[in-house]
Amino acid sequence: MNPLLLSIVAILPIAVVALLLVIFRWPARRAMPISFLVTAGLSILIWQVPLQQVAAASINGLVVALTLLYIIFGAILLLNTLQESGAIGTIRKELTKLTPDRRIQVIIIAWLFGSFIEGAAGFGTPAAVAVPLLVGLGFPAMAAVMAGMIIQSTPVSFGAVGTPILIGVSNGLSLDASAKTFAQEIGFTSWPSFLSEIGFHVALLHAIVGTLIPLFVIALMTRFFGKNRSFAEGLMVWKFALLAALTMNIPYLVVARFLGPEFPSLFGGLIGLVLMIIVVKKGFFMPSREEIWNFENPEKWDSHWNGSVQVEDSQSKSQTISLLNAWTPYLLVGLLLVLTRLKTLPFFYWVTGWTISFTSILGTNISAQVQPLYLPGTIFILVSLLTCWMHRVNLFSYQRVLSKSLRITTSASVALIFTVPMVQIFINSGGGAAGYEKIPLVLANGVAFLAKDAWPFFAPLIGGLGAFVAGSNTISNMMFSLFQFGVGEKIGANPIWIVALQAVGGAAGNMICVHNVVAASAVAGLVGKEGTIIRLTILPFVYYVLLSGALGYSFVWWSQKGLLNLGSLISLLIGILVIYLIVTKKQKL
Repeated sequence: MNPLLLSIVAILPIAVVALLLVIFRWPARRAMPISFLVTAGLSILIWQVPLQQVAAASINGLVVALTLLYIIFGAILLLNTLQESGAIGTIRKELTKLTPDRRIQVIIIAWLFGSFIEGAAGFGTPAAVAVPLLVGLGFPAMAAVMAGMIIQSTPVSFGAVGTPILIGVSNGLSLDASAKTFAQEIGFTSWPSFLSEIGFHVALLHAIVGTLIPLFVIALMTRFFGKNRSFAEGLMVWKFALLAALTMNIPYLVVARFLGPEFPSLFGGLIGLVLMIIVVKKGFFMPSREEIWNFENPEKWDSHWNGSVQVEDSQSKSQTISLLNAWTPYLLVGLLLVLTRLKTLPFFYWVTGWTISFTSILGTNISAQVQPLYLPGTIFILVSLLTCWMHRVNLFSYQRVLSKSLRITTSASVALIFTVPMVQIFINSGGGAAGYEKIPLVLANGVAFLAKDAWPFFAPLIGGLGAFVAGSNTISNMMFSLFQFGVGEKIGANPIWIVALQAVGGAAGNMICVHNVVAASAVAGLVGKEGTIIRLTILPFVYYVLLSGALGYSFVWWSQKGLLNLGSLISLLIGILVIYLIVTKKQKL
């Protein structure tokens, strides 16, 4: 088959997902079975992948789906436990005392606290923590999920103590000796030092592009969930939003330069959180009393904003739980995530010591493994049990919490049981009798053929599409890092920048990633509304890949094309547009 035609065929699984979820707004439980069948059909009929390999990939996907459901259950269980104990009521009251403004609250919880949790655990955990907390504080479920998804961008490349770089990029590049030879030729005597250099390039791009992410969150929130449907109400607190971005991104960049890929998001999120709480208490850049922004009364919300997770205070106990006691479960979650992710501590080896493995599934080279104690779901469940003891939740109440949490988790199972196996078929489609490369690489090759020297513009998009389908920046980097490296060498560009653009795009892809959206929707009780959420997050995704691509083009070609090249001009235009919107505070776009 003609390579260009084959590339068009390869995009069918992505096109089907986009069409059914985003255009037709089907719920994922209906759209993803069809996408699964399309992907399986392409693999078997066009790529001629053996049936047992497709079946093995599906089984691997089911294992991954069950682990995701386990995490979702743990997150919902913890939220319901805190609701039952009255802790959510205490947190809401105290956070309202700190600031009743919902724009400030969402930046503190989603952007800063979420970035810290991403740095510790990654793999969608911030949404499992921050989204239920926002719902508990009185945010519409859809607004909470939107915010939780948009912040799944800047911190993601260094999530789970650097896994997307240390595992994703490293494993992707190490498939060929050329990358190691290149590293040695330019003076990197050790592979970790070369990965750290790539990580710094990634952090530099993220630090620039991610500066506007908190502003995106609040502007979209006020536009789609505010009484006046106004972008301007979000833009009014632009000073606070930009300061919140800088207090995270500057330490993030410094850590990436001097400490390596493990800790930028972890330290950046934590430092930013502490600094911005001080800023709020001091009243710097805060809205005046007359400018406080809040949602309308819940009775006036659109019906599709609400999820099945309804948080109501337990009035009998909310008055007796101190602020420290109420926040302790979340502090424990953060602490346990950090302690169990650092390989320098023995806890990491304790929780990874028990591994359930499924090797050579159906006689193929596909294997699956699960480390139950390492999963964030285990930490959520453990903290939920500790909360029962700390907050004195009785057995009868906890049984009610368990039943409610299981019911909500079950509602998400259909979508995930088809979504993740589809992903696994997609990325395990190589080695078929047709002799084609795996579907993602065929797609990427088609784009590279058309793009040529303009490839830096497209490199983040390929990374983003990889994450959109695979559900992981790490997997996207594994699939495409070597391909991106080779394209960089082929067009005469610095491969480090091209691989960095891949990693940045892969992080941005988490904003629209199907199974991350399904998981985040599930913890807020919004099963069936995944397409609507992707429609809300597509704009910041496009911004992220466009600006990072423009910056990448400028950085790669400035020595040959001058500083005023196409990339720098597009970057400048985006900056001017943002300044114009802030200055004019236009009500409609």
